[in-house]
Amino acid sequence: MTSPLPDRPSEHAPSPSSIDYQELGYRLRAYRIGASLTAEEVAERLGISRAALYRMEQGKIVKIETLERLAQLLGTSMTSLLGVEVEYYSTAQGFLERMRQIEQSADRIVAHFEPISLLLASEEYLGHLRTMLMEAIPAPRSNATDTTQRVTGHHEEVAGILDILHERKATFGHRHPNIISLVGLRELERFLQIGMIGKLDIDEATRQQRIQAARKEVERIADLMENEPMNIQIALIEDAMPATSFQLFCAPQRTVLAVSPFRLGEMPSIRNGIATVTAAPEPVQLYEAMVDRLWKDALKGKTGASQLRKLLKRT
Repeated sequence: MTSPLPDRPSEHAPSPSSIDYQELGYRLRAYRIGASLTAEEVAERLGISRAALYRMEQGKIVKIETLERLAQLLGTSMTSLLGVEVEYYSTAQGFLERMRQIEQSADRIVAHFEPISLLLASEEYLGHLRTMLMEAIPAPRSNATDTTQRVTGHHEEVAGILDILHERKATFGHRHPNIISLVGLRELERFLQIGMIGKLDIDEATRQQRIQAARKEVERIADLMENEPMNIQIALIEDAMPATSFQLFCAPQRTVLAVSPFRLGEMPSIRNGIATVTAAPEPVQLYEAMVDRLWKDALKGKTGASQLRKLLKRT
């Protein structure tokens, strides 16, 4: 079985050319969103106009001194802002915004997100995800003095994440890039058994409703595998999948790798973890090699769909 990935461009190695200010602007916006700061707040703290900050985020030239101050304010480093080697994201919101940006120019996407790639989920999935994310918010401590502020912050974080995810799905539906989705059979079985829940202590009637919602998503994946739409390839993996989710964004000039500890499935996790984004040749090539191995032994097309329907029947 041939590799599902395109030939790697010769430009994979870092270019000695000048800074890509457009990408720099994208990263500034992602880190700002991840820090839960508005453009007005950042501009005020830097002592510049809001218009000047917007120009930076649109890819206009930025002074090194300003970049240093921005990096300190946003809790990152100059190397991350400049996209040298690895970008680190300590919030799901900032990381997902960066993914959204990169997806806009990707011709091909290779995705492993548990239990399924959001880009292939149904229109109802985000509504269920909102419920799960709200359920997963830790209960406030009885002695906490900042309970209202913390709860408001959690709700705003969930709303911000869902806004980004809605935009990602809309962009995917408009652009129709090729997508290769690696789906773990074990992960889908857990998904079907637990259902679309954000916490375990829910009543049985609600649990059964969430299990039915999960079944509909798996049925959708089975239908996609059976019908094999032009731009969608799904590989059902029977072996153990990586502990972290990842996505490869393939464009004519480079491939970008995003690795995430965050979960957007059952029992979601958006609060603790460090996600990374890099175009460095070594990690990209290692992940490409792993994708090739997984793809080679995976169930595909009608064979994979049949396996999913067997899973649905026995679960």
